[in-house]
Amino acid sequence: MFKRAEKLGEIVKNSKEIHIVTHIDADGITAGSIAYQTLKRLGKEYSIEFVKQLDEEVLGRLKDANHELVWFTDLGSSVSNTYTDIKKVITDHHACPEKSDLPFHLNPHLFGLDGSYEISGAGVTYLVSRAIDKKNMDLSSLAIVGACGDLQDRRFLKLNGANRDILSDGEKVGTIKSKIDIRFFGRETRSVQKMLQYASDPIIPGLTGRESACISFLQELGITMQDGDELRRWVDLSKDERRLIISDIAQLLLTKGFGHKTTRRIIGEVYVLTKEKEGTEVHDAKEFATLLNSTARYGKYDVGLEVCLGDRDKWLEKARNLLLGHRANLVEGLQFAREEGITKRKHLQFFHAGSGIRDTIVGIVANMLLNSEDVSGDLPLIGFANKGDGEIKVSARATQELVERGLNLSLAMKKAAIAFDGMGGGHNIAAGATIPKGKEEEFLDILEKEIKSQLYD
Repeated sequence: MFKRAEKLGEIVKNSKEIHIVTHIDADGITAGSIAYQTLKRLGKEYSIEFVKQLDEEVLGRLKDANHELVWFTDLGSSVSNTYTDIKKVITDHHACPEKSDLPFHLNPHLFGLDGSYEISGAGVTYLVSRAIDKKNMDLSSLAIVGACGDLQDRRFLKLNGANRDILSDGEKVGTIKSKIDIRFFGRETRSVQKMLQYASDPIIPGLTGRESACISFLQELGITMQDGDELRRWVDLSKDERRLIISDIAQLLLTKGFGHKTTRRIIGEVYVLTKEKEGTEVHDAKEFATLLNSTARYGKYDVGLEVCLGDRDKWLEKARNLLLGHRANLVEGLQFAREEGITKRKHLQFFHAGSGIRDTIVGIVANMLLNSEDVSGDLPLIGFANKGDGEIKVSARATQELVERGLNLSLAMKKAAIAFDGMGGGHNIAAGATIPKGKEEEFLDILEKEIKSQLYD
């Protein structure tokens, strides 16, 4: 991979004008920001745009624009061996089509690595940035944020593969460090009771989704929840208080029959950006990633970009305001999906949000549902949402256990979408597709057959 990264670096250095095209999730924003900062430091003429997907409209526009070089980050593998009239470099980590091992294409799948958990789109982009100039090692922290946003730590409860090399770079230059701690989201910014209320990986029986129960749980342990007028966060607790809470949660899980494998998921590696202020959304890599998801997924691409580039005043405040709206939309989306109901088939389960959930967050909602008490984890979960212009966004999510049994949602979604001249792909554990409106049931028929063949045939 490193030799290919050097080749792409040479292509970039030998170009005067480069246009970056990146995805709208946290991994895409950090990947695009790494490329943006790299080109800025090189003194190149550069520009950037964020897209939901590489459809015919986007690709046609790029062809007409006639850029000297287009740098695709966190997407592009799907068009690696097509659109040859667009001069490009690609730093992506999604599943590759056949015959895509080309000199301008860097993707872990081409080198025997799994892009689902060994390196993200931001990580692949970082390798090229580092090959261009080792001074860009400070951008490794953004690559770790991208990896966490892509949930690449979920399998081993820590980052693995090439991600560890990137983490090592960040530790060397003092921009990021890892430590063992509770893995629940919100260590830095949520009150302890809220962190427990929204715990999802694993869920805490009797506590997840129940704020009053969380308050009672902490009171029984003798945990003081307020310091003056301020609610205490996880980072405000003493080591003894943290150990006590972790121990009791573990005991609760074991007594409820969740087993040691699930209980071990309480703690793992977490990643903090050492130059950022503790207790802020940009100090913890997972919270940073969620902050970024609240920007570009709502069309506010410049906000996430500016925060990644270092703004901690105007743009960070804008991002925080967007985050409040994002959280509200997720809560409403979860409620909407629950009210609509999850329909179970033999080999999958699904919900159709219509226009009740934004197409840009239906995948996040599906993932949250799959990690809740409301939905069984033994079947992949499919979420539909109206995209507009007669199209439907399809998002699929699965558990690691299903993947280990042979499930590959990327392949399944791609095959099902092709039947309707649609687009599909992603990762084995999380994938998406776009299909014509009105074809949902037919799509599910094909998808279910593919899932069945992967898991049982």
